[in-house]
Amino acid sequence: MAHPEKGQAAPANHARRLKGIGILVLIYVLVVYGIPRPEAIRPEGWRLLGLFMATIGGLILQPIPGGAVVLTAVTLASVLGGLKIQEALAGFSDSTVWLVMAAFFISRSLINTGLARRIALMFVRRFGKSSLGVCYALSASDMLLATIIPSNGARSGGVILPIARSIAELYGSRPGPTAAIIGAFLMTAVYQSICVTAAMFFTGQASNPLAAQIAGEMGYQVTWASWFAAGIVPGLCSMAVVPLVVLWLYPKTVRRTPEAADFAASELRAMGPMTGAEKILTVIFVSVCGLWVTSGWHGIDITVSALFGSVALLLTGVLTWEDVKSERAAWDIFVWYGGLLRLGKALNDAGVTSEFAKTVASAFEHTGWVPLFAVALLVYFYAHYGFASITAHILAMFPPFLAVLAAKGAPLGLLVFAFACFANLAAGLTHYGTTPAPMFYAHDYVPFRQWWKIGAIVSLLNLAIWSTVGFSWWKWLGIW
Repeated sequence: MAHPEKGQAAPANHARRLKGIGILVLIYVLVVYGIPRPEAIRPEGWRLLGLFMATIGGLILQPIPGGAVVLTAVTLASVLGGLKIQEALAGFSDSTVWLVMAAFFISRSLINTGLARRIALMFVRRFGKSSLGVCYALSASDMLLATIIPSNGARSGGVILPIARSIAELYGSRPGPTAAIIGAFLMTAVYQSICVTAAMFFTGQASNPLAAQIAGEMGYQVTWASWFAAGIVPGLCSMAVVPLVVLWLYPKTVRRTPEAADFAASELRAMGPMTGAEKILTVIFVSVCGLWVTSGWHGIDITVSALFGSVALLLTGVLTWEDVKSERAAWDIFVWYGGLLRLGKALNDAGVTSEFAKTVASAFEHTGWVPLFAVALLVYFYAHYGFASITAHILAMFPPFLAVLAAKGAPLGLLVFAFACFANLAAGLTHYGTTPAPMFYAHDYVPFRQWWKIGAIVSLLNLAIWSTVGFSWWKWLGIW
């Protein structure tokens, strides 16, 4: 028997897809034919800009999946943007793309073997005797996993969130009247902490290496170790303060939670001792992280270290080739990430970014870089209300803001880390700001208004911490 609701949904989805594609075509036409082209930019460079802006629109509107949007743009770049097809596809051979891929393969092993869950449970067993301790334990687990797992959705949605939900239900806290017992606090506080851990590490989330790549093209090199050094102090400050403030906003939350620690202990007992696969993975995990931290001493590229880790997992059987083939998120990122890298580089090569910087800088000719930087940071941060993706945010605003302020004489290191980190922190504003946001929100512990209210309050905290402690720490490190 036919299902009318399915029959009705298909035309609706088709209409939505056509409407979205129509908007993207309109964006292209408006940019290419509606905005006067500077003489310094060739026609194909201007068409490339139109294609790039339409791609950003596609990542926001998603009439078709993001990877399909980017693949379409890469293909059209060889026709409209003056690139040969070999040049248009060159982004897929970029070492940064393969760094992200290798990190995803290692993260798959962490989840498949249960080692990631074991790590989280060990933290909860040790520190989970209070509601605040549970939050710190889960956040610290995510922080540790963020050193090598670039998917904030995989580590928080696949590992951290199920444990948070289980602990909430231990206390009879479920969506509805009992949500305030502990569940609402855990969902909001842990999610806000996840946004901080995403900002702390090169592998905090998938588009951080993209920001590093853009910075490198502008003359500032970012490594795993330099991002770690920059993010660790302000990140730890935010992770310490944010849960305290969220707990203050939930005064009815249960404060003592000895059952949470008991739950973690019983789950660990059920898991039994570490398996051989977990032990091998632990050695490889520590080795890869160690090679990343010390890359400045031995000179081994961090992509090579990550690939060695993946190969070692394959050779030992901890990771199978079927695991690699079935890692859908990694291959999705391979397509859109590699394509976007190439489009961004082509745009820069065409002189579009530098021309934009010159134009905007001339409009603020009598304004110093410090007040301009302060205003730009606020605009950049709160613009995330309009983004459902950190990647789309970085692509749309990171390069032009960087170029404009660099042209005004602002220190490049300060700009790079400020805009890169703040894009991640801004994801805490809404229930759609990054992949884990809808995962946490969908559990229905927190009403819409409360989620946004907490997001706004925490945003002020993070801005205050990172622009004082963070900037001072970066000054001491010599970043600016």
